Amino acid sequence: MDSTKQNVGKIVITALFAALACVATMIIKVPTVGTNGYVNIGDTIVLLSAWMIGGVYGALAAGIGSALSDFISGYGSYVPGTFVIKFLMALVAYLVFVAIKKANTKDSKGMNVVAYIVSGVVAEVIMVLGYFLYESTLLGYGLGAVPSIGSNSIQGVTCLVLGFIAIFALEEAKVIKLVKKFV
Repeated sequence: MDSTKQNVGKIVITALFAALACVATMIIKVPTVGTNGYVNIGDTIVLLSAWMIGGVYGALAAGIGSALSDFISGYGSYVPGTFVIKFLMALVAYLVFVAIKKANTKDSKGMNVVAYIVSGVVAEVIMVLGYFLYESTLLGYGLGAVPSIGSNSIQGVTCLVLGFIAIFALEEAKVIKLVKKFV
């Protein structure tokens, strides 16, 4: 594939995943007690963006889609924080995933599982800590941001499980190979 088609493919896949992240964040919202937020399944797409697209493009898809959801939903004060947090989640998950894969001398399915688990857990820890720091400092909630740790942890675990189910199903269906042709 020539470089122009490759670049267009990257942009299209990035936009598609950004739209998926936005919709996944908005489609199921469970308001959380004691916080201004809600639990959602958007991090599932954030993880898939990291694992399937990777690098800056995957991080942009995660950040843009998630921030757009906050903007549309009326959480304007969260837009910058969400963009940065989701961008970092996807970028770090990708880098951890690649590092584990490179450190492995065998290309085994078991090592893929380890890479998905470790990179996903690291990403969700970034999310929990990122929102706590954003809310406690930049939004000025101070210790009032503590309840978000619990609700964000629930969201993180839920999205990890959904992300694992989705990535293995997409691997079985050969969808990842199709996406990789464009990125």
